[in-house]
Amino acid sequence: MALERFGVSMDEELLRAFDGMLQRKGWENRSEALRDLVRRALVADLWGDDEAQVLGAVTIVYDHHQRDLTNELLDLQHHADAEIVCATHVHLDHHHCLEVILCRGQAKVVRELADRLIGLRGVSHGDLTLTAGGAVHAPAVP
Repeated sequence: MALERFGVSMDEELLRAFDGMLQRKGWENRSEALRDLVRRALVADLWGDDEAQVLGAVTIVYDHHQRDLTNELLDLQHHADAEIVCATHVHLDHHHCLEVILCRGQAKVVRELADRLIGLRGVSHGDLTLTAGGAVHAPAVP
């Protein structure tokens, strides 16, 4: 893969803040930081396309004593239009569990599944982490 060079202009204050972030995050140099930021932007853009094939991790924390919640979680996963790749379940304490559900499919379908899981009664909080498979500029997840 050939590298191309280009110049970027930015005001001094913004550049100082960028350099500070570079050090805190452990990037080796501005070029690597900029490449990572562009990759993140491309993944975010991919998720904006409802038809794009994507990967997602739905993370939820919930009270497993909530009536019927465990059955609802399992039912949603078993009947999801998105492909559930795997799920990991962790007991946090006597009442709370953490579940991470990895799924893939069309962006719109994965987002809808995440919204349904996170919105269940008894789920105290949840989040959807978005990513893409392979090269971020690739049109589909293998």
